[in-house]
Amino acid sequence: MTDTVAVADWQAWQRSWDRQQEWYLPDREERFRVMLDAVEAVVGPEPRILDLACGTGSISDRALRRFPGATSTGVDLDPALLTIARGHFAAEPRVEFVTADLRDPGWTGRLPHAAYDAVLTATALHWLRSDELRVLYGQIAGVVREGGVFLNADHMPDPATPRLNAADHAYQKRRQARARAEGVQDWVEWWQDAARDEALAGPVAERFTIFGNPANGDHADGETQSVAWHAEALREGGFGEARAVWCSPSDAMVLGLK
Repeated sequence: MTDTVAVADWQAWQRSWDRQQEWYLPDREERFRVMLDAVEAVVGPEPRILDLACGTGSISDRALRRFPGATSTGVDLDPALLTIARGHFAAEPRVEFVTADLRDPGWTGRLPHAAYDAVLTATALHWLRSDELRVLYGQIAGVVREGGVFLNADHMPDPATPRLNAADHAYQKRRQARARAEGVQDWVEWWQDAARDEALAGPVAERFTIFGNPANGDHADGETQSVAWHAEALREGGFGEARAVWCSPSDAMVLGLK
């Protein structure tokens, strides 16, 4: 008698992750399109990409489909999301993944390349405190080649528009409630399902040890800042130009040009 090895449907888990994220970010695909438009405009259609805090590899997935000549290095600390990413891209030689903590001063030493054409990240760096993000921006500037680009799409509320912020927040809550009534999973439920998958149970347990269980709250230390703060921090970190290239009432995408 032989032991059976649990095998997950990694493509299904990738799709499930995308659906869960779209519940929070209905304009997620628009962000990715604008991001890749900027990449092509600045560095061309064959970029070497660093997918920062890559999760399941959502940015890499879209970049490799759009740019046949692109390559990507995905970096993350989350063992569960990296397990899905590695499974999803198992047959794709253009992408590789690195386990690293972006708060570790030596994380760039784990990268397989010294420089990248484009460093891309979305809805991830708000997990960091502002002082940590300032340090990270300087490190990112060190791995973007001259003429290369950095793009960060994330929560960047504008404190100067409190009434608009409140109205948008209320609207998003109503939209999410309608979607939940139709059976869409939220963050907590998605992780509960992942923990029940035999092939993911181990990595999910490890992930809970690192970040905490989402059911108990796992964004406790993160901070959000305005677009102006991000642009200033990027310029101070070593980018020659920095500004917003996309925004919604609550989120934005900043671009740093090396």
